[in-house]
Amino acid sequence: MSTRYEYGVDFDAIKAIDFHTHVEIDGCGHHSMDDELMAASEKYFKSGEERSPSIEAMAQHYRDRNIAAVVFTVDAQSATGHPPNSVEEIAERAAEFNDVLIPFGSVDPLLGKAAVKRVHRLVDQFGVKGFKFHPSMQGFEPNDRRFYPLYEAIVECGVPALFHTGQTGIGAGLPGGHGIKLRYSDPMLLDDVAADFPDMTIVMAHPAVPWVDAQISIATHKANVYIDLSGWSPKYFPPQLVRAANSMLRQKVLFGSDFPVIQVDRWLADYAKLDMKPEVEPLLFKENAMRVLGIKH
Repeated sequence: MSTRYEYGVDFDAIKAIDFHTHVEIDGCGHHSMDDELMAASEKYFKSGEERSPSIEAMAQHYRDRNIAAVVFTVDAQSATGHPPNSVEEIAERAAEFNDVLIPFGSVDPLLGKAAVKRVHRLVDQFGVKGFKFHPSMQGFEPNDRRFYPLYEAIVECGVPALFHTGQTGIGAGLPGGHGIKLRYSDPMLLDDVAADFPDMTIVMAHPAVPWVDAQISIATHKANVYIDLSGWSPKYFPPQLVRAANSMLRQKVLFGSDFPVIQVDRWLADYAKLDMKPEVEPLLFKENAMRVLGIKH
C-alpha cells in the first residue's frame, strides 16, 4: 500500500523553496544514471561534496537551512537503456519528510499510453505535485504531438511540468556527449507546448544557454511559463537574465540549485553577490514557487 504524500511544509515559516533537486540513489543503491554519465557529471560540475545523498540526508540538509525542496529523478530508460531509480520510492519517502520535501514524478515519454496511465497513478496514489522532464536525456522533442496525451493528463491532474532547457552537464565531455542531443532542450519547442496547453503550468529549468534570449521571450509572452534558476552558479548567469529577473520577469523566476550537483550554500553565496532588488527576493525565493505549486498564501 503506497503512502500518499500530503503537504506538511509550513510555508509561512520556511524562508525559501528550492525548486530543483535530484534524488540520485534509491534505497537499493540504484543510481539514476550509468557509471559513465555519473563520472562525467561529477567532473563537469566539480561537485566536491557527497554526490548521492540519501533522502533522509537531503531532508536534514534542507531542514537545517529552513528551506523546502522539490525532489525528483528522471525516467529515461527508453533513451538510455538505464533503468531509473524508483520514482514511487521518492514519493513515499518524501511523505515521511513532508515538512521539507516536495516530490515530483517522472515518466518515460517514449512509453506512450503507459506513461499517460502512470501520470495519473503517481498523482492519485502517491500524491506527486508535478512532473520533471529532461528532453535531451529522455530523447524526445517536447512539441511532437504524439506526446500531447501526456500533457493532457498533466492538465487533468492540475500539476505543473518542469522541463530541462539548454545545455546539460549530463554527458558533457564524452564522445558524442554519450548520444545526448542538446536540440531537444531548445526552449522554443516548449513555446509550442505552452501555446497549445495554456492551462498547464510549465517551468523551464536552468538558464537555457545558448537560448537565453528565447527563454526570456517565452516567459514574458506566455502567462503559464516560468524559469527556475538552477544548474548554474549565479555568478555565471547571463546578464540579460539577471536584468529580466529584476524587472519584467520578477514574478516568473524561481530559486533552484540543482542539488546535489550544485550545493545550496554555494548557490546562495554567489547569488548574494548579484545586484538584485530587495523586493524581488521574496518572489524569487518563495512566492513564485508557491504560485506554481498552487499553494494558497
